[in-house]
Amino acid sequence: MVKQLRILRKRLSRLPEDIDWEPFPAFPASARLAVVVGHPSQPAPYVVRVKLPSGVKLMPHRHHEDRVYTVMSGVFYIGLGEQFDDGKLQAYPPGAVIVLPAGTPHFHWAKSGEYVTQVTAIGPISLEYLDPEDDPRNK
Repeated sequence: MVKQLRILRKRLSRLPEDIDWEPFPAFPASARLAVVVGHPSQPAPYVVRVKLPSGVKLMPHRHHEDRVYTVMSGVFYIGLGEQFDDGKLQAYPPGAVIVLPAGTPHFHWAKSGEYVTQVTAIGPISLEYLDPEDDPRNK
């Protein structure tokens, strides 16, 4: 019975210690992504978490899917626009929810320290930098 409960728990829930943080090719080397639910490469719902260390920026980019961001920890700085402009950054504390429609150009900065966001969307996951020079996959 105990073994069956453990198996059921793994299928229905994810504890923080069960989450594996991995590099993601479209992110700067120090950033991490963790798949919480689903398979982001598939055309189906998914939940991922993104962790950016202090000082790291994600330059202007867009996603093909609508996204809902939930700030898990730290302060999430996001700005809208095709050029990185720290004057356009908005700071969101833990618990904040941000809805970002598909195709919206935006940028992030871990300006005041590490942050973790949770992203809920319907895949496949995408990230297209507006300037190909900013894309780590091109280096």
